[in-house]
Amino acid sequence: MLRSFPRGTRARTLVALLSGSLLLGVAAVPLAAADDLKDKKHKVQRKISGAQDDLDESTARARKAAAALKSAQVQLDAAQAHLAQTRGQLAAAEVLDKQMQAKLDAAIARLAQAREDLAAGRVKIVDEQKQLGEIVVSNYQTGDPSLMGLSMVLTSQDPTQLTGQLNSVQNVIDKESVVLDRLEASRALLTVQEQEVEKAKAEVAKERKEAAENLRTKQSLEQQAQDAETQVSSMVDLRAEAQKQADNARKADLAQLDGLQKERNRIEAILRKRAEEARRRALAAARRAGQSGPILSDNGPIHSTGFLDYPVEGPVTSPFGWRIHPIYGYRSLHDGVDFGAACGTPIHAAASGTVIEKYFQTAWGNRVIIDHGFHHGAGLATITNHMSGPAIVNVGEHVQRGQVVGYVGTTGWSTGCHLHYTVLQNGSPVNPFNWF
Repeated sequence: MLRSFPRGTRARTLVALLSGSLLLGVAAVPLAAADDLKDKKHKVQRKISGAQDDLDESTARARKAAAALKSAQVQLDAAQAHLAQTRGQLAAAEVLDKQMQAKLDAAIARLAQAREDLAAGRVKIVDEQKQLGEIVVSNYQTGDPSLMGLSMVLTSQDPTQLTGQLNSVQNVIDKESVVLDRLEASRALLTVQEQEVEKAKAEVAKERKEAAENLRTKQSLEQQAQDAETQVSSMVDLRAEAQKQADNARKADLAQLDGLQKERNRIEAILRKRAEEARRRALAAARRAGQSGPILSDNGPIHSTGFLDYPVEGPVTSPFGWRIHPIYGYRSLHDGVDFGAACGTPIHAAASGTVIEKYFQTAWGNRVIIDHGFHHGAGLATITNHMSGPAIVNVGEHVQRGQVVGYVGTTGWSTGCHLHYTVLQNGSPVNPFNWF
């Protein structure tokens, strides 16, 4: 559970193997001449601005380049998806165009056939009308077959001849009837054929209209596809440029990260040396007192000891531990705890100790390092980072628990007001909550 600063004075367990005076003596012993460290300050003074995400170990330029690359990739993906969709629609339109053309060709063929059938029907009617006309003329010349039959019945003396004559007359009548029926049927068929021609003409018109509309759609899709291809090409160029900028920023960052590691190594070496000196002094004091015990080990606490107070009020926004770098993807150690606090919030010394360095560093901004002495079998130091300005305490100064040493800021590789607080045990970063 997060405890807020300030806390009331709390009792601290004294180690039975050492007297109270020995512990106070060890904590108060100067661990090194602070003046010797002044010349070792890191001199990088470059200002970082335009940050977007709270990412340790990445410059604002790298964050901006990474964001630009991500944006370019998103735009390229969208452009490629649009191109693929447009090409799919165009392919479908082209298939439909072929199908419509086939249907139009078939409709035109049906129309041509219907017109041929209509023309043939009209010729047939003319022929049948001619035949009927010839029969009518013949009847006019020879007389009405029905009347002729009646006349034969009345005037014929030979029944045998009468039968043959009547058959001839009936044949004439039947032929006339057949020709007339055929003419009527042909006229009815002609009407149907005329309707078929009209239907075929309407179908052709419909197919032509749909084909024309699909052709316009296809032409529009062809233009869209061309525009989409141009956009994709532009997005490819944009991504390539963004990739180049990101690569350059990454190279620059990696070069600086190498410097940061050297800076870590430098600080760790100093603090290890001070811790070893303090351990030897504590061991010598214990021997003089005829005492020895766990306090002389270098393991430090495993669980919370409550030795350190919280340096600021505020929630933990990023804990101590290993994590994947959000830009470069490698596994890195977040070597402290981030406290969310507004710029200008006072930062207090978590315990009494000696200021051994204060300076500006490219990544960590304004920082101050305080050596708190030898406790729980380990040399203990804290580093306050990203302060708004230089620490308000001086190198070599002994600060008291709860004393204000600076103010929360967002200097260095920081994207918002917060405190990155590092606890070092024998020079190596450890989980601060083992000491809070």
